[in-house]
Amino acid sequence: MTDDAPTDDRFHTPEHLDRRARAGRAVRDVGHALIGHHADDALVDEVADTLDALTARLTAGPVRSRQPNSFQRGDDWGAEPDQTEFTGFDDRPVSGRSSPWGLDPVIRRVGDEIEATVTLRSAHEGAPGRSHGGVVSALFDDVYGFVLAITRTPGFTGELSIRYEGGTPLHVPLVCRVRLASREGRKLFMTGELITPEGDVCVRSKATFIAIDTTRTPGWGDGV
Repeated sequence: MTDDAPTDDRFHTPEHLDRRARAGRAVRDVGHALIGHHADDALVDEVADTLDALTARLTAGPVRSRQPNSFQRGDDWGAEPDQTEFTGFDDRPVSGRSSPWGLDPVIRRVGDEIEATVTLRSAHEGAPGRSHGGVVSALFDDVYGFVLAITRTPGFTGELSIRYEGGTPLHVPLVCRVRLASREGRKLFMTGELITPEGDVCVRSKATFIAIDTTRTPGWGDGV
């Protein structure tokens, strides 16, 4: 996201962005701690009161909003070599390091595939001991987006399908592996799997992404 007052350099320094990332991680951690552990009434009330007070202070500040040209990429987009670790926009809901909803995946290019290692935690639980299916779906949607960097093709999700082969376990490292299967015009067809530490496939997925016509879309330059 970018600020409504972009001339204020305080909000764009690496140090400030690192602070926002630390705060995002803290919000994620408190959510998992609240869901995953018992606490007495006094502590639960303290958590609520503290967070309500911080929310009031945060909402008193200037509004931040995402600018359309924040998606624009340069000529080197997609030039990253094998084993490069990818990072998304800091506020990206699933993989952004500052997002309060993030899953903290470690995302790498492995040849022509994207591989994301992720450990789902307490607040991601659906059925007892298993991840909520919507969390898994969001993970795939986000990780597929990094295939666009390899193909050097800006695009958006057109269709996403998820097949749950079994329950998705919590608190263990999972590998989400995706790739471009084929392309027809502006349609990019992708496939992927979610793999347990034992090597079992617990989820299979397919997706169709639609390439953006950068010559007709404002905010996309010739270097995209």
